[in-house]
Amino acid sequence: MTGRQHRRSGGTAVVAGVVACVCLGAGGCVGSGAAIGASRADDPVGALRRAADRLVHAGSSRTRTSMEMAIGGTRVTIRGEGVYDYRERLGRLTVLLPQDPAGTSGNRPITELLAPGALFMKNRGAGVPADKWVRVDTATLSDGNLVTGGATDPLAAAEVLRGTRQATYLGRAEVAGTEVRHYRGTADLAAAAKKAPAGNGGPLAAAAKGFATAVVPFDAYLDEQGRIRKVRHRFSFVNGQRETAVAVASTTLLYDFGTPARVRLPKAGDIYAGRIAEH
Repeated sequence: MTGRQHRRSGGTAVVAGVVACVCLGAGGCVGSGAAIGASRADDPVGALRRAADRLVHAGSSRTRTSMEMAIGGTRVTIRGEGVYDYRERLGRLTVLLPQDPAGTSGNRPITELLAPGALFMKNRGAGVPADKWVRVDTATLSDGNLVTGGATDPLAAAEVLRGTRQATYLGRAEVAGTEVRHYRGTADLAAAAKKAPAGNGGPLAAAAKGFATAVVPFDAYLDEQGRIRKVRHRFSFVNGQRETAVAVASTTLLYDFGTPARVRLPKAGDIYAGRIAEH
């Protein structure tokens, strides 16, 4: 995958590393909008389970993310923005760490490249040279790369909905100027892993085992084409050091579908092979 062009111990350890910088982050054809709208109103569970396929059909989009969590009694929010190619499962995000208590932040934005089986981070800090990337093998992450980099992989966020167990249609709403349908429900990560296409289920299966609970509450907003415009998940994982549950609220916003999502993965020589300092 080196040089390829197209327009992410367990996961909590890496997200702790991101947050530590703060504390010193196959779709088929789509029918008419009216037909899809009617079917989604009658069958919310089915519409949500098909949402990931609708994104693959759309091809690509821009995305904005936010991840809220409590760290040492302080609530922090990590924000990201970038592009994602749903067919190639490649994305690029610029992740912004929150300000410190004094209202300033000396941390540079972290650039993250999301790829099948890997998360690449630049400006990771912790002793990593500024021109090098850190590569994380996502197969080793106990959260399935849903919270590790301080942002949820947009396609993984959609794949979670394949495991929708129950959902309620709450009516029409608006997201960034687009009329959408609002659903609230719960998804089962283990079920989502079984229903995901080949190669996509592994991370979800890992999350089902690694999170404090495999049941994920969510709010999802779908447009007339059945595509996700906004989804908010509430995850819970166990802090390995204190063995206490940590609540994470992850929001993913998708817009400008069809935007070219060009992602060039780093070459082997650009990947840092040294030890990453711990804070």
